[in-house]
Amino acid sequence: MSGSVPGPARDWTVGTAPGIFPFIGHGIHLVRRPLAFLKSLPEHGDLVEIRLGPQPAWMTCHPDLVHQVLRDPRTFDKGGPLYDRLRMLLGDGVGTCRHHDHRRQRRLLQPEFRKARVADQVRLMGEEVESVCRAWRAGQAVDISATMLDLSTRVVSRVLFSDSLDTATAAELRRCLATVVRGMFVRTVMPVDALFRVPMPANRRYRHDSDRLRAIVDAVITQRRRGTSDDDRDDLLGTLLAATRGDGGGTAISHQEVHGQVLTLMFAGAESTALCLSSALELLGRHPEEERRLHREADAVLASGQPPGPDELPRLVRTRCVLTETLRHRPPGWLFTRVTTRETELAGHRLPQGATVMFSPYLLHHDPALFPDPDRFLPDRWLPGQAVAVPPGAVIPFGAGSRKCIGETLALTEATVAVAYIARHWRLRHLPGHTERLRPAASLGPRGLVMVSEPRTRRQADPPRRRGSLSPGTTVAPVVLNSRTAGGNDVRDA
Repeated sequence: MSGSVPGPARDWTVGTAPGIFPFIGHGIHLVRRPLAFLKSLPEHGDLVEIRLGPQPAWMTCHPDLVHQVLRDPRTFDKGGPLYDRLRMLLGDGVGTCRHHDHRRQRRLLQPEFRKARVADQVRLMGEEVESVCRAWRAGQAVDISATMLDLSTRVVSRVLFSDSLDTATAAELRRCLATVVRGMFVRTVMPVDALFRVPMPANRRYRHDSDRLRAIVDAVITQRRRGTSDDDRDDLLGTLLAATRGDGGGTAISHQEVHGQVLTLMFAGAESTALCLSSALELLGRHPEEERRLHREADAVLASGQPPGPDELPRLVRTRCVLTETLRHRPPGWLFTRVTTRETELAGHRLPQGATVMFSPYLLHHDPALFPDPDRFLPDRWLPGQAVAVPPGAVIPFGAGSRKCIGETLALTEATVAVAYIARHWRLRHLPGHTERLRPAASLGPRGLVMVSEPRTRRQADPPRRRGSLSPGTTVAPVVLNSRTAGGNDVRDA
């Protein structure tokens, strides 16, 4: 990739990716080595034709083309294999609905996601991160992936439903999410339904966990509906249920739409935030100098040891730099599809109505013309005075344009609270022999990540140890996300 965002008109190049397999197209490359395959595409053109199963799709490899697609949702609507699968699972919520219905849905939900409203939720975020970290012990091997998913599930369930889900239900929800996001990816890059109708264990597991995910949300909504008028709560589900009655003078929405919105927000809010947090902690563990800088800020801003509140959040500059660089380096939403609503032209190439167009924030974020040394983790890119060198629109972890993720502020606030509080109290060390292994699914990030927790207040008095060694008495916590649910690459495990 080359160029700036956005850039002047230029002569575009259009090509075709090599290595097409009969029947499955480039699906095998996207499953086995997805990130390497993405990075190989720009050498074949600014717009590159690939095959998802037998179906053609066009990958936008130049940032100007990405933004052309995102700025024109009427022509490049949410659709294609990814959103076709998501709609089967989630319905037509704010994240999956077609363009013509998006503005109405966004207006309904927007008040719950305004910055002032999110500030009111900082306290509950702090409560949940304290609760999660309270179980950690010195020298314990902590399943970071499962713990961060537990945290994000707790927070999103309180935002949606006021009360956290009970322990057993939350655990089942996490397991179902892990299965679904993994299976969703394989079904996106190889959209051949015959493969997934075969009654293999992985296919049965995907169908079962998809059904259970819907059933859990249905049960919560049904229970709330049975409550009295005095049971109305100031949460997002309350807003949606009020909308079914047409409260406030707006057009009443259907109960089916309530289910779709809750499922969409639960699906997106839990998984993506958890992967962002896991990636940040994994990267900090491999960059000790960045970790020390973060610790110094956490010690200065959170001197009391309490989670940050609204007054402390603006002072956590280094924390925000770490998170922004994490989202650049490893955007959880790393690959998306759109579908053309009419015949159109992109990069000088005519696309028919119904064509699948793809873009990748990961590919954009690793463009060396936009980010020198793009594979390095460098939070200093985002320090005041440094970030001005980054072209506008070069980082799109939450999308761009009118379809930008509605939960961006909520997710960033939750991640800031969690990373700052953890940095104030804990060091997290990789297990000996740790190697980075990203397993892209419908979202990108480490799965099955286990790290050793060391309390910072006691660590100062400990004798120095060789980096990578475990302390005596280290205990290994059970790993919740196993290879079958945490993103292996085999279609049989989809």
